[in-house]
Amino acid sequence: MIRRWHLVVLVLLGALTLACERGASGPAPAPSGSGKGYPSSMAALGDSITAGFGSCGSYLICFKNSWSTGTAAEVDSHYARILAKDPAMKGHAHDFAQPGAVAAMLPAQAERAVAAKAQYVTVLIGANDACTGSVAGMTPVADFKDSVGAALTRIRTGLPRSRVLVASIPDIYRLWQVGHTDTSAVTVWSRFHICPAMLAAPTSTAPADDARRRAVRDRITAYDTALRQVCQSYGKHCRWDGGSVHAVRYSLDLVNHVDYFHPDAEGQREIADVTYPDHFTW
Repeated sequence: MIRRWHLVVLVLLGALTLACERGASGPAPAPSGSGKGYPSSMAALGDSITAGFGSCGSYLICFKNSWSTGTAAEVDSHYARILAKDPAMKGHAHDFAQPGAVAAMLPAQAERAVAAKAQYVTVLIGANDACTGSVAGMTPVADFKDSVGAALTRIRTGLPRSRVLVASIPDIYRLWQVGHTDTSAVTVWSRFHICPAMLAAPTSTAPADDARRRAVRDRITAYDTALRQVCQSYGKHCRWDGGSVHAVRYSLDLVNHVDYFHPDAEGQREIADVTYPDHFTW
């Protein structure tokens, strides 16, 4: 994820750029169902991954490549797959994901999903809670779980019939493993301070650096456990991805070569592929 101090700049750039169009139209009244069993409106909650950051080949938001609500054919997002089954979805996908977002920001995003009357909500959050300046700065697991729980409670209360998908967090430790011997990746991670808790001093094999990376890896595992538990507590209308996003075997071909961190369009499609609820009871 991007560092938090980049948030304001990135939001402004994302709003100004014409190259990186939004995945679908802005908020609009949710249409009535088409009778086909699929949702006819949706909302995406989360951070820069779901905002498609960097996937257009520049250091900008690129909503059209979002795995959840994007419109790019090469990504084949959840929105696109549902639209192919139910034309009533057209223009009713809302991406509320924010670069730099942490779990504490999720309840506010959930409020927007409720206001949009989304019939399907996707959630992918947590990388920024781990990608802080140090291990000590990571969000405590209990606080993380409370924030996600508050967001899902708001959705359940405001949208009792809507479906929710909760995705696991990408394996950032795996990214370090495949990238720490690549000169370009190492240079970018160091120059732009990408996820320093994990990727600082990427070529170092010192015990302290190894311990730091493993601590971040373990915290992400704990966050995933919390996400699963909150989804299970939600009830039958929430689906946990079973750890499928975390299990993606990321290579440098699946991340953009701007920050060597966020998924490129192919990586976004991979997330869409492993999370699309083809067996979900709509």
